[in-house]
Amino acid sequence: MIQIELSGTTLASTRIAISPLTELIGALELLHRHGSARVPWPYTEWAEQARGVLRSVHRGAPLWVYGRLLELRGRQRTPDVFHPIAPSPAPRLEDELELLRCTPRPAIDAQFAVHCPDGAPGWLAAYQRDPAGSFAALADSLYGFWQRAMRAFWPRMLAALDEEVQLRARTIATGGAETMLGDLAGVARWEPPVLMLPKRSDSRMIAAGRRLLLVPVLFADRQVTCSTDHPTLLRLTYQCRGAAVLAPGAERATAPGTDRLGALVGERRARLLRALAVPATTSGLAAALGLPASTVSEQLTTLHAAGVVHRRRAGRRVFYGLEPAGLALLSMFDPAADPAADPAADSARPNRFPPGAATPSVAPDR
Repeated sequence: MIQIELSGTTLASTRIAISPLTELIGALELLHRHGSARVPWPYTEWAEQARGVLRSVHRGAPLWVYGRLLELRGRQRTPDVFHPIAPSPAPRLEDELELLRCTPRPAIDAQFAVHCPDGAPGWLAAYQRDPAGSFAALADSLYGFWQRAMRAFWPRMLAALDEEVQLRARTIATGGAETMLGDLAGVARWEPPVLMLPKRSDSRMIAAGRRLLLVPVLFADRQVTCSTDHPTLLRLTYQCRGAAVLAPGAERATAPGTDRLGALVGERRARLLRALAVPATTSGLAAALGLPASTVSEQLTTLHAAGVVHRRRAGRRVFYGLEPAGLALLSMFDPAADPAADPAADSARPNRFPPGAATPSVAPDR
């Protein structure tokens, strides 16, 4: 168990950010974590395609370093230089990869000295011996995988992440960061002032003088990670709700003749109900489903009048979510898309706003 004591100053300076690079690393770790076994819903179809991309990359290529770091983390902490923190709350992937390319040697040497005191394994040694060339090659490899395996999904992912940030920011603004941490249910336990994360060995750290950075991740695969090497930031990644946007059918209609829910309520309304596994705004739904905002607004009005969705205001935004009647429709006619089956959804508490987080499992801290 790792116990992180968070000071009042740390909690007061909490911020939340989106990170394409974190999603990319999370996706690679998901593939490595499950090996050749079937990857669970909602990642199943994506993983089948992405494994084909990964198989085309020889195992000695830089892209495989994240799988090896994941294995190493099962025995010890690993350097955070392979996962830099961008200064912006919503960086472009290109900006994060540029940070990776420009990883400074002093940071590499300092982190390797802490995490590999007896010397880095051979497959890591090049990153200390030739950081400029090694990290540049790693960034290029990551970008290639992104283009082939993730770029097409990013608009839908970004819409879901943006909704998550808005909801969580509202929670922090109205109830404080402690309320947000209390919503990280499951094995990540918040017992003020200590955040406890499972780990093979026991350790305790005091985060005084650091800010807390929360990063929701659709590809977290229910993992929670804590990065502690940054001198002024403590980064906590957690499972973002709405990972159902990665499932087949999230962006397109079900095949004709097979969509019983669509036959009952109409194809577009059925797609909206499935997309509302996580509360969303009209613009977020339009981006995720590729529909005009006016069409989404019209359909939501009808669904709201029918009592299957609710409206909740958060600041200047209006979020829609499923009422019990909407959940019942999904479970009766479309169990594969039932939000209760979504590892990132928390629709079991449809009337609570903002909804609580999913129940994640926790990886050792990096």
